[in-house]
Amino acid sequence: MRPPGAAPVPRADPAGLGRVARGGAVNLAGAVVGAGLNVVLTVAIARSFSQQTAGAFFSAASVFLICATVANLGTSNGLVYFVARLRALGAAGGVPGVLRLALGPVVALAILAGGLLFLVAEPLADLLGGPEAGRYLRLLAVFLPFAVLTDALLAAARGFHDMRGTVLLDRVGRPLTQLGLLAGVAASGAAGLLAVAWAGPYLPAAVLACLWLRRVMRAAPPDPSPQAGAAGPADGGPDPPRTDARAFWGFSLPRSVASVAQIGIQRSGIVLVAVLRGAVDAALFTAATRFMVVGQFGTQAIQYAAQPRLSELLAVDDRAGANALFRASTVWLICLTWPLYLPAALYAPLLLQIFGAGYSAGAAVLVVVAAGMLLSSACGMGDLVLTMAGRTRWNLVNNLAALGANVLLCVALIPVLGAVGGAVAWVAAVCVRNLLPLGQLRRALGLSPFSRVWLAATGACTVWFGAVPLACQGLLGGGAGSLAVALAVGGTGYALTLWRLRRPLRLDGLLPRRFHPNHQATRRAVGGS
Repeated sequence: MRPPGAAPVPRADPAGLGRVARGGAVNLAGAVVGAGLNVVLTVAIARSFSQQTAGAFFSAASVFLICATVANLGTSNGLVYFVARLRALGAAGGVPGVLRLALGPVVALAILAGGLLFLVAEPLADLLGGPEAGRYLRLLAVFLPFAVLTDALLAAARGFHDMRGTVLLDRVGRPLTQLGLLAGVAASGAAGLLAVAWAGPYLPAAVLACLWLRRVMRAAPPDPSPQAGAAGPADGGPDPPRTDARAFWGFSLPRSVASVAQIGIQRSGIVLVAVLRGAVDAALFTAATRFMVVGQFGTQAIQYAAQPRLSELLAVDDRAGANALFRASTVWLICLTWPLYLPAALYAPLLLQIFGAGYSAGAAVLVVVAAGMLLSSACGMGDLVLTMAGRTRWNLVNNLAALGANVLLCVALIPVLGAVGGAVAWVAAVCVRNLLPLGQLRRALGLSPFSRVWLAATGACTVWFGAVPLACQGLLGGGAGSLAVALAVGGTGYALTLWRLRRPLRLDGLLPRRFHPNHQATRRAVGGS
């Protein structure tokens, strides 16, 4: 307790960086496992089946994911946005209404989309690689509604700051089940069951996600008061957001189209490479871009943790707190992903050998993709900040522009350069999608991801995972021994650098409270209570 007459202790972390960091750490633990399983899945498919079969399946899976994003209608972002805002403004009683508004239309559309995908499987298969792709598409269509429902339910749970459901069900449980089923398919040699092994786990995941959300909602206070320091409607603060259909879909539908554009940027390259150059090139492109997916798992871990907090801060117009979170999260993204992308670019031929003979031909693709991901991490999550600020129409325009650049350059470059052309087109889209939000956020809200700490993070990563591997290559060559030495030396130096810079990098929020530098000061200020 604070002694009578004592001055109130100011909040040491008004932006909630510690909470976001801990939530990000939970997500990151799942992301590490999920990313590893994702790579193992791709390696297992690439090694167990021919490049023709693998390319046909990867293309069909990309079509499935694009359809799932279309059917989602942007509700994943909408649910996090409205649930977090309602709770921040003391209006949590409106959350069940938001769930009803979102889930009914989404489930109905997902069923229709699954039926349509089943019907058009044959015409699509002619473009993607023949009858084999058609069989995959028809089987995948059956599980489309369950994939969409799982994503929406887990997003609603994240609006309550619950990250464990996403980690346990989506990051670990589902891919682990996929891997087990795939092992059985590979042992039997029945390539036609690949789609069932990959998409089947979405069914139990949807059931478990529904039960998980019910548990989260029951455990949460029914109508928490507004956050400390946040003015509510009673004292002249912002009104709670309306939760009618017009408000929800007015936010979610632009985001839905933007999400389709995003998944189009990520997946259209595989599809277009398959259409323009064949399934073998599509397999090379998919293998080379798996390292991008590994980094994206880590990026999503931080985004999922930061998303509800950004919505809360911007709901009460706390731009200083939002900017602090934007800058800190950008530094975390750099510290997390650059140590992956820099060595991947430098040792590309070696790393691609894990997919099997012939996949090292995609080394140039990996180098180009890694460069794009370095840029993306350095710009931070401007796309997400723009969305949580309610600028979904701006977000839509940005993503459509990026998708247009990607498709146009794919059509122009893939016939000439093959999979490398698809990678160049994708990097161009990344530049458009990341640079446009930076200018918009700076102009409209005064938010920017750049700071002196940003320079420290990029410098540390460049030294330990750029310069050190280059030196090892010069001395030891580009083999596995050289990579092992580079990672050992670079990783040790990097860990020591992060520990020394843990406070400016805001990594101290990951420490247990008793070790936190602010904890003892707070205890002294409140008289040891």
